Amino acid sequence: MLQQTQVERVMDKYCIFVKKFPGFAALAGAPLSDILGVWQGLGYNRRAVALKRMAEIVMREFKGKLPSQEKELLKLPGIGKYTASAVYTFVHNKPSIFIETNIRRVFIHFFFEGETDIRDADILPLIDRTLDKNNPREWYYALMDYGVMLRKSAQNPNRRSAHYQRQSPFSGSNRQARGLILKTVIDNPGIPEREIIPRLQADPERVEANIGRLIQEGFLKRKGKGLFIA
Repeated sequence: MLQQTQVERVMDKYCIFVKKFPGFAALAGAPLSDILGVWQGLGYNRRAVALKRMAEIVMREFKGKLPSQEKELLKLPGIGKYTASAVYTFVHNKPSIFIETNIRRVFIHFFFEGETDIRDADILPLIDRTLDKNNPREWYYALMDYGVMLRKSAQNPNRRSAHYQRQSPFSGSNRQARGLILKTVIDNPGIPEREIIPRLQADPERVEANIGRLIQEGFLKRKGKGLFIA
């Protein structure tokens, strides 16, 4: 949930989600429509689909227990280098080298004063050299908290990162349109496509294009003239 989403938006939704799906078995066995229904409001719905597929794999191939090794975690859908390393460190308190926005902010602030276009490849060796390998969990916790503090007290150092991108506005975006389409289908299973367009009060061609992509990506399916969550 924290991938590309702020902590403040995740906190309440996390508690609701875990109460509804308390383990891999519940998540693997739930209809995608139920999962997306709880996920509404977080955006980036691909993460919810990946989470369900991950739960299915964990139940089928790992007897319901999440793998503990990074190389096994990386094979699961929706898990990249950062997430695999974070799970390895925060769950098992094992040292792993990774970077995210708050960690990046601290190292740019202290080690790259006056520099711009700083790449993560330049920061990672410094993380490796400074990491408390005996207690990496608390070290990363403290580092990330410090990064949050820096964001509030200083001009955001991450703007000097080569990887910095200002997020495009959500209002009027395809992300917003896709979320509204999914919510409409979740609330009205079997709704014909022609009825979605006036509900969204959006450009018909844009709505049709987004519906087509959602079908291609496995979010929606057609049965007769109606649309359903896949």
